[in-house]
Amino acid sequence: MNGSWLKRVWTQIRCANKAVCVTTAVVAVVGTVAMLTGCQSVSPEPAGLSIVATTTQVTDFTRQVVGDAAHVDGIIAPNQSAHSFDPSAKVLLELAHAQALVINGVGIEPWLKDAIDASGFDGTVIDASTGLAVVDNDPHVWTSISNAQAMVVTIASGLSSVAPELAGTFHANASAYERQLNLLQEWAQADIAQIPAAQRLLVTNHDGLAYFVAEMGITFVGSIIPSFDDNAEPSAAEIDALVSKIKASGAKAVFSESSISPKLAQTIAAEAGVRVYSGEDALYADTLGPAGSTGDTYISATEHNVRTLVTAWGGTNLPLPKGLPS
Repeated sequence: MNGSWLKRVWTQIRCANKAVCVTTAVVAVVGTVAMLTGCQSVSPEPAGLSIVATTTQVTDFTRQVVGDAAHVDGIIAPNQSAHSFDPSAKVLLELAHAQALVINGVGIEPWLKDAIDASGFDGTVIDASTGLAVVDNDPHVWTSISNAQAMVVTIASGLSSVAPELAGTFHANASAYERQLNLLQEWAQADIAQIPAAQRLLVTNHDGLAYFVAEMGITFVGSIIPSFDDNAEPSAAEIDALVSKIKASGAKAVFSESSISPKLAQTIAAEAGVRVYSGEDALYADTLGPAGSTGDTYISATEHNVRTLVTAWGGTNLPLPKGLPS
């Protein structure tokens, strides 16, 4: 067991039937945790190297690096906001067991310090954003495929220091995944390059794709939520200003995001007289999608975004290169 046991159990405890059991008590635990009747049992400490990762993207990168060599728990579920996440008792237990914690960094996990303190985690923290050029404190660094490649290298190096006996496996897996990301980047840039630069106009829910926009030569017209935080709320004046910008720019669409309600995007698109892309056509920005969706991995989510944008701009998607999962 790493460090102390849970200093406290947070108020939300998940139940086996997916309902929520709520306790207002702050529980100090020594040795074991007594779960409320009907709630899921506590898993024993996993054998071998145990790793916890925060965002869905970082979790995917970590699993690609680790392969079958270790166990990886993802803290944040698909289509769940990283900005306002509230860790459950289960998450704290996973942290308590873990030897390594892989984070996105750049402030997208403001709840993380409290979770680490509550769990007693005393393993190694690997900040996947280390060494990246951060623009305006924007934490969405992974949306650049080049940044994603660098994050994979950082994760592999960090995990290799935690488990030197697995370093060869980690680096081999990382290299194989990097090759896929290279193919993805080449395809994405070529697919988007078919569209004249003046027509590559993007309006989204919030400022979550700046690194992607810069890498792909897209013009960012504006966002409904003028903030990096997807929980912020726009004012009426900001909404009116965005509608005016959409009309003046010639943008043909507003693109909603998978983790944000599309209602405001639909309203703004209607006022501006343009199409809204939501539901299955929504972009993946802050989070990947659930298993079986078109965005359940970083590669598939990026492919979905590129396909959606190019199609919306009037283009026809190029075939995927061999070497990428179809």
